[in-house]
Amino acid sequence: MKMARMYRVLGVLTLMIALMALAGGLIPMALLFLFQTAVFLILGYLNLSERTYLLMFWAYMILAFCGFTYWTFFEMSA
Repeated sequence: MKMARMYRVLGVLTLMIALMALAGGLIPMALLFLFQTAVFLILGYLNLSERTYLLMFWAYMILAFCGFTYWTFFEMSA
């Protein structure tokens, strides 16, 4: 299944981001991306249907963009 493999690729990419954040001293960001790495790798080895992978990815993107928008508007100091 191609989507399962792509979830494993996403896991590797988020691991790289987490390691760079850790090297830069951004501990909360590193922990967030390590959590995402674990989730992507676990989902990548479940071998679900293509439709399920696509729906989960859309849900992830909506949640990530809403969270990012909330953080940039309400939590960052001006």
